[in-house]
Amino acid sequence: MKRLLLWLGVTLLTSAAIAQIRPGAPTPVPAPRAGSSAFAIGEVVGSVVDSVDGKPVPYASLALLNADNRLVIGVITDDLGELSFVKLPNGRYRLSISCIGYEAKMLNNLLITDNRPTVDIGRIRLRPDRKTLKEVVVTAQRALLEDKGDRLVYNAEKDIAAGGGTAADVLRRIPMLSVDMNGNVKLRGNPKIKVLLNGKPSGLLARNLAEALRQIPGSQIKSVEVITSPGARYDAEGTAGVINIITRRPRQGINGGLNGSLGNLVRSAGGYGSIQGRKLGLYLTGGYYEYRTIAYADVYRTSLQNGQPINTLYQRIDQDNTGTGGNAEVSLDYDIDSTARLSLWLYGWGGNWPNNSRVHSLLTDTRGRTMQEFQQDIRYLDTYRNGEVNLAYTKTFQRTQSKPVIGPSAAGPAIRSPVDKSLKPELSVMMQRSNIPDKYIYTAEQSTMSEVVTYRERSLNLSRNNEFTVQSDFTYPFRVRNRRDTTLASAEIGAKAILRDIGSDFSLEQATNGSTNYQPNPNRSDVFDYLQQVYAAYTSLRMAKAGKWSINAGGRLERTYLDGNFFGPNSALNRQYQNLIPSFTFSRTFNDKHTFRLSYTQRIARPVVWYLNPFINSSNPKYLITGNPELNPELTHSPEFSYSLFTKKGLFINSALYYQRTDNAIDYLLSMDVNGISLWKPQNIAQRTFYGLQVSANGQPVKNMNLSGGGNLQWADLTSAALSQRNQGWVWSATANLSYRIGKGFTVQADGNYNAGAILLQGKSLAWYSYTVSAKKELWNKRASVVVTANTPFHHEIRQDTYLDTPAFTSFSRNATVTRSARIFFYWQFGQSNTGTGRQRKQITNDDKAGSRTSNR
Repeated sequence: MKRLLLWLGVTLLTSAAIAQIRPGAPTPVPAPRAGSSAFAIGEVVGSVVDSVDGKPVPYASLALLNADNRLVIGVITDDLGELSFVKLPNGRYRLSISCIGYEAKMLNNLLITDNRPTVDIGRIRLRPDRKTLKEVVVTAQRALLEDKGDRLVYNAEKDIAAGGGTAADVLRRIPMLSVDMNGNVKLRGNPKIKVLLNGKPSGLLARNLAEALRQIPGSQIKSVEVITSPGARYDAEGTAGVINIITRRPRQGINGGLNGSLGNLVRSAGGYGSIQGRKLGLYLTGGYYEYRTIAYADVYRTSLQNGQPINTLYQRIDQDNTGTGGNAEVSLDYDIDSTARLSLWLYGWGGNWPNNSRVHSLLTDTRGRTMQEFQQDIRYLDTYRNGEVNLAYTKTFQRTQSKPVIGPSAAGPAIRSPVDKSLKPELSVMMQRSNIPDKYIYTAEQSTMSEVVTYRERSLNLSRNNEFTVQSDFTYPFRVRNRRDTTLASAEIGAKAILRDIGSDFSLEQATNGSTNYQPNPNRSDVFDYLQQVYAAYTSLRMAKAGKWSINAGGRLERTYLDGNFFGPNSALNRQYQNLIPSFTFSRTFNDKHTFRLSYTQRIARPVVWYLNPFINSSNPKYLITGNPELNPELTHSPEFSYSLFTKKGLFINSALYYQRTDNAIDYLLSMDVNGISLWKPQNIAQRTFYGLQVSANGQPVKNMNLSGGGNLQWADLTSAALSQRNQGWVWSATANLSYRIGKGFTVQADGNYNAGAILLQGKSLAWYSYTVSAKKELWNKRASVVVTANTPFHHEIRQDTYLDTPAFTSFSRNATVTRSARIFFYWQFGQSNTGTGRQRKQITNDDKAGSRTSNR
């Protein structure tokens, strides 16, 4: 939608500019004048940027005029704000530059001669036009969904329901993504994704994604990028793709903001402040949150022997927990000069995340007679904290004119090979240090139905996940010229090293017969140390002709070393492996509205600490949870063919046919013994295959209304030769979002999503849904706003059923989470209103880890 509006605006402004210069139709390029070169070898190159933040201005309208004030040619800038006029005869030219939201600009006396065939106008800065910007706001809305070529962008700042909610609420409304009631995220049905925060890894997200998404306020999110075919620059991790959550960044000048929300399930408070000068920028932000979870589960599991039932276990689990926490960030940017920037940013958070529950367990035989019955009070506390330090240095290089490559001839003097000084090579060096210590404590009291305590257990698990990363990238942009046109190209190389020190020191103590005399259990205590080293190098080449075609090809080589040791009775592990990961994307655009794209990439998924940690959580004695230090990485092949359409009426449609085949796929499997004790443990299940069709759309049916949505239809096939199991079937999901601006600062919105469930190796999960309605009122000249939101107002809770069927057991579980809630959110910002901080700072993106800790029953 945004791109279509820009195209329409560019057309109008170009027509107006030409009409003002000289009425009448454009004339052909005049023949070279006497005394000039007979060859049209001249060119004009440069770029257009925003005068406030220095960012490129794409799709700016350019009109090149000759000495007679006649139009020679009209074009637009490309995605990077670059411009190029080639094959120009010698002569004097003028250049008219205009774009929606900016003041028009005219450059005079652009002289092309035999001795100076290339005119480099450098970076042309356009000043924002306040009046035009105001008019644009009145007549058009920015699209909620946008296609940026290699990624789908969800503009969360246009989602009024994001205020007062969490990041999980925002992701739940994005086509291609699904977020279940436990907060587990899937991209096209695949949970193996890499989630970045502002283009870089975050210990908060890597530690426990489901919990982390509840801790990020939705009001802080500017947009979310979904990348299904990442290029060679990205780490090869994340078999489904990459999700990049972009938060609101500081503005030019001195400014800040405050926000807060009140509700029956979510409460938060936060603020930010920034000082952005010409060379130095300082940004501070912090926040506090509370998130209440009310849930229950009914579980029925029947043990089988030779296909016949032996016993049945019923469990009822009730939970009511409120997690609290806070985070803070300090970042400092210093422009050493016009070509070099040094950035330092510090990030930390901490909090407590309880998972208390009361469990009633009943084990019966085939005749329904009670074999065992008891209840448990479980107190589980996760105390976490994290600190990150990031340092980055970026240097751009000026390009100089090369020596003559064509000698004198009858046609004239020597011609210098043209060089685009506006295309500047860039070198970046980045380092990151992250420390994530965690402390898990649980105590469990088991008692009879008459409240007599018979058994006590307590456990302490001290874990760490320390990470050090160093990375260097070099980008060399250039143009490829021939007789017909000019192509913008960019070559890139880079190297990266990641060192991870992971550990877990866990112990368990027991007290029998209702006493408080705890004794250690050495069989369930151990110390686990795990060292992972990843070394990578990549190269890529991108070539593009604005508005026509683009190609991006590259390769990435990664070498991984693993070294794990147990100090208890378990064995050590030591292995290494190497992966060469290719990536390729080709796109072709026709008539400025039809774009076809073909891509292929491979992805890997290394198990993270939560998958590897052998600590056994036995707080529920009938349902044990543990990790598997012997897991192997996944390898996924992922070709995709997509089509995008932009219509004159403002409709955007994106569709994709995709295929994903994952070898050595990692999934949690449930096993059960004859005593009714279940074990939930990750395993390499052999192969997981997806065939799918995904569709997303966005448009404005009428003025002031925005309608967006999408759906995903998928055939899933999971196979395990080792377990002699296979399961397959169709699944689908759909989302829809409708917003309408009533006027006088009022906006209303309704959204909903439906997920038909998932195919599991051992069974399937059934459908679930969610929906919200919101209203927003802008105040104080749009400096403040109030948002009222209701989640599932007509349903107290959302339920999801899961069926498992194996030779050893059958299981049915119903998980329900209270979702009916209401909240009011207030946001106030002050200071200057021009967004941006100048040049973008480089950031490390460790997208090489998969298998963030999940919530499941």
